[in-house]
Amino acid sequence: MCANFKPLTLSQLQQLGLPQIPFEYLEEVYPSYKTPLLFKSEHGLEWREVLFGLVPKWAEDVSTSKRTYNARYETIFEKPSFQDAAYKCKFGVIPVTEFYESKYIENKPQRWGVRRKDGKAFFIAAIYEICKINNEIIRSAAMLTMDAIDHPMMKEFHEPGDVKRSIVVIPHEHLDHWLNLKQPHQMTQFMQGFPVEEFECSHVPKAKIEKPTPQLNMFDLF
Repeated sequence: MCANFKPLTLSQLQQLGLPQIPFEYLEEVYPSYKTPLLFKSEHGLEWREVLFGLVPKWAEDVSTSKRTYNARYETIFEKPSFQDAAYKCKFGVIPVTEFYESKYIENKPQRWGVRRKDGKAFFIAAIYEICKINNEIIRSAAMLTMDAIDHPMMKEFHEPGDVKRSIVVIPHEHLDHWLNLKQPHQMTQFMQGFPVEEFECSHVPKAKIEKPTPQLNMFDLF
């Protein structure tokens, strides 16, 4: 399960030929922090600033985002927090430089980072939602996860005996297809482990993170 990551950098953005991101964002993200989400509108590819942790339409506050940052694709159509966004095909991606997982060495957790070997940003599959709480528009998203018991890299993370899970990487060449899905169950074709030969991982000790500051939201609607 992914609870910590670094969004793509400006140089990676240019490398991928993506539209400019029209707002500032943090260099490292945790649940309930804000991060860029890329999705497809009638105008083409667009960015939105979202909470990392999906806030369903029925929520009374945003505190749920601290628990809903990952959505198991196997049960996504059953869980009240995610089913509405999933059935309505609110699919997007969260582009990242690196994400972090705990690896247990001699029964002690170490923070390990997973990244592409070529240094490019990669797209993590996400679902997003928009709601209004106390007259404030809230945009939020959750990363999709899948079983990782057979994945050569991801099965090594998390505490021994815990369920092994992995984020879902959308290949660069399939981004448009993912963002244009019209039938919710078509998402299943993308639920595959990322190619381990294109990625690497290493121990990355945790650095001191500055307290996040409010970000300017430049859009009123998705």
